[in-house]
Amino acid sequence: MDKATLIAILAMIFASAGFWNFLMRFLDKKSAKTRLLMGLGFQDITDTGMKFIDRGYITQEEFHDLYHYLYEPYRDMGGDGTAERVMEQVKKLPFKEG
Repeated sequence: MDKATLIAILAMIFASAGFWNFLMRFLDKKSAKTRLLMGLGFQDITDTGMKFIDRGYITQEEFHDLYHYLYEPYRDMGGDGTAERVMEQVKKLPFKEG
Protein backbone atom coordinates (compact mmCIF):
# COMPACT_ATOMS: atom_id res chain seq x y z
CA MET A 1 0.00 0.00 0.00
CA ASP A 2 1.44 3.34 -0.95
CA LYS A 3 1.58 6.43 1.25
CA ALA A 4 -1.23 8.27 -0.61
CA THR A 5 -3.64 5.34 -0.19
CA LEU A 6 -2.86 5.08 3.51
CA ILE A 7 -3.46 8.80 3.98
CA ALA A 8 -6.76 8.55 2.11
CA ILE A 9 -7.93 5.62 4.28
CA LEU A 10 -6.96 7.41 7.50
CA ALA A 11 -8.74 10.57 6.31
CA MET A 12 -11.92 8.57 5.65
CA ILE A 13 -11.77 6.96 9.12
CA PHE A 14 -11.27 10.26 10.92
CA ALA A 15 -13.94 11.97 8.83
CA SER A 16 -16.44 9.20 9.55
CA ALA A 17 -19.25 10.02 11.97
CA GLY A 18 -19.16 6.42 13.23
CA PHE A 19 -15.57 6.77 14.36
CA TRP A 20 -16.30 9.94 16.33
CA ASN A 21 -19.48 8.41 17.77
CA PHE A 22 -17.48 5.39 18.96
CA LEU A 23 -14.80 7.63 20.45
CA MET A 24 -17.32 9.78 22.29
CA ARG A 25 -19.11 6.72 23.71
CA PHE A 26 -15.79 5.30 24.89
CA LEU A 27 -14.86 8.57 26.60
CA ASP A 28 -18.30 8.95 28.18
CA LYS A 29 -18.19 5.45 29.63
CA LYS A 30 -14.71 6.04 31.00
CA SER A 31 -15.89 9.31 32.46
CA ALA A 32 -18.88 7.60 34.10
CA LYS A 33 -16.60 4.93 35.58
CA THR A 34 -14.27 7.61 36.90
CA ARG A 35 -17.18 9.53 38.44
CA LEU A 36 -18.50 6.36 40.05
CA LEU A 37 -15.11 5.51 41.54
CA MET A 38 -14.71 9.08 42.76
CA GLY A 39 -18.14 8.95 44.40
CA LEU A 40 -17.43 5.65 46.13
CA GLY A 41 -14.03 6.88 47.27
CA PHE A 42 -15.51 10.12 48.58
CA GLN A 43 -18.23 8.31 50.51
CA ASP A 44 -15.83 5.82 52.06
CA ILE A 45 -13.24 8.45 52.99
CA THR A 46 -15.77 10.75 54.61
CA ASP A 47 -17.79 8.00 56.35
CA THR A 48 -14.75 6.16 57.67
CA GLY A 49 -12.89 9.35 58.53
CA MET A 50 -15.86 10.71 60.49
CA LYS A 51 -16.15 7.39 62.34
CA PHE A 52 -12.56 7.78 63.54
CA ILE A 53 -13.06 11.46 64.37
CA ASP A 54 -16.17 10.66 66.42
CA ARG A 55 -14.29 7.84 68.15
CA GLY A 56 -11.44 10.21 68.99
CA TYR A 57 -8.47 8.09 67.94
CA ILE A 58 -7.10 5.97 65.11
CA THR A 59 -4.72 3.04 64.90
CA GLN A 60 -1.67 3.22 62.65
CA GLU A 61 -3.05 0.43 60.48
CA GLU A 62 -6.41 2.20 60.08
CA PHE A 63 -4.66 5.43 59.16
CA HIS A 64 -2.37 3.69 56.67
CA ASP A 65 -5.27 1.93 54.96
CA LEU A 66 -7.47 5.03 54.80
CA TYR A 67 -4.68 7.31 53.61
CA HIS A 68 -2.79 5.11 51.17
CA TYR A 69 -5.55 2.94 49.72
CA LEU A 70 -8.38 5.48 49.55
CA TYR A 71 -7.33 9.08 50.04
CA GLU A 72 -4.16 9.18 47.91
CA PRO A 73 -5.80 7.64 44.81
CA TYR A 74 -8.87 9.84 45.32
CA ARG A 75 -6.72 12.95 45.58
CA ASP A 76 -4.63 11.93 42.56
CA MET A 77 -7.82 11.55 40.50
CA GLY A 78 -8.74 15.16 41.34
CA GLY A 79 -10.85 14.72 44.47
CA ASP A 80 -12.44 17.70 46.12
CA GLY A 81 -11.74 19.60 49.31
CA THR A 82 -14.36 17.92 51.49
CA ALA A 83 -12.48 14.64 51.72
CA GLU A 84 -9.27 16.64 52.19
CA ARG A 85 -10.78 18.47 55.19
CA VAL A 86 -11.85 15.16 56.72
CA MET A 87 -8.34 13.74 56.22
CA GLU A 88 -6.79 16.84 57.84
CA GLN A 89 -8.92 16.17 60.94
CA VAL A 90 -8.02 12.46 60.86
CA LYS A 91 -4.30 13.35 60.72
CA LYS A 92 -4.70 15.24 64.03
CA LEU A 93 -6.12 12.21 65.86
CA PRO A 94 -3.94 10.45 68.41
CA PHE A 95 -2.70 6.97 67.53
CA LYS A 96 -3.67 4.09 69.78
CA GLU A 97 -2.65 0.48 69.65
CA GLY A 98 -5.26 -1.67 67.95
